[in-house]
Amino acid sequence: MKIPFIKCHGSGNDFILVDEIENDFSFTEKEREELSLLLCDREEGIGSDGILFVMPSEKAEGRMRMFNSDGTEAEMCGNGLRCVARHMIEKLGKSEIAIETEKAVLPVSQVDEIFPDIDTFSVMIEPVSFDPVSLPMNVDSEKAVDVEIPPLTEKRTFTALSVPNPHIVSIVDTVDQDELSAVGRKANDLPEVFPNGVNVSYVQILERNKIFVRTYERGVGLTNACGTAMSASSLVSTILGPNDLDTPIVVVNKGGLVNCVVEKEEGCFSIQLRGNGTNVYQAVVNVDLKARIYTVSEQTFFEEENKTYEKLEAFAASEIGG
Repeated sequence: MKIPFIKCHGSGNDFILVDEIENDFSFTEKEREELSLLLCDREEGIGSDGILFVMPSEKAEGRMRMFNSDGTEAEMCGNGLRCVARHMIEKLGKSEIAIETEKAVLPVSQVDEIFPDIDTFSVMIEPVSFDPVSLPMNVDSEKAVDVEIPPLTEKRTFTALSVPNPHIVSIVDTVDQDELSAVGRKANDLPEVFPNGVNVSYVQILERNKIFVRTYERGVGLTNACGTAMSASSLVSTILGPNDLDTPIVVVNKGGLVNCVVEKEEGCFSIQLRGNGTNVYQAVVNVDLKARIYTVSEQTFFEEENKTYEKLEAFAASEIGG
């Protein structure tokens, strides 16, 4: 089976993008899982945080499904959605379209650059809920905002919300990557609290409307960035921290930076996530799923685009002293 693909990333959160609108592969659900396990493997595969399947939609210009590197499907992926937005916007020659995701049809658009010469795409992150049932999370309260989760750790307090992916967010003085990794692994081994797992983020306030976010992503582990985590963290930083609604919040991450705008209307929150959708290279992978082998051919790198993004990476690293 020959599959053309694009290796792309949003803030260093990298994906293999497969266009099923141009190519009618008719993958089974098992094949999507097996492709993710085989191709996303960083040791023996192409290597990525997940696969973006771009599919036809009866509700929008396209549909996105994202499978993590462990073969599980995510409800939503903000960084991936920006990559899909770029792909479909360029394909259709439009500046604003809509993409169907599991929970909602979301508007996406190309917007003003957040960094010189970096094409920037805005995606809406919603629905947002603080109801623990929406994660799901087993807790005896209507909300879990800035609370301890004793089975997890008594060292930190967390705020739980779905966007619609499940997240718990802790505001910390300094991000301890080793601690976050340990807490993230433990959180995803607590089915009595988080039956479907959870994404765990530590947020450091750098200054007003500027934060640093590090995330242990369910189904992946520590990632350079997680779009829904940065969105959730921005929202929490407006509730518990100094950041403002309706104002671009600069979110620095290990893979670069994005802007998040937290909005509230009639008591409901939504977040605009603005950032890059960078293409690394395009190629064709010839896959034999039964034998679990593959070969890559026709590889073409987008060298100028990647050199430009390196400038953003360097700037982001300087913001956190990395």
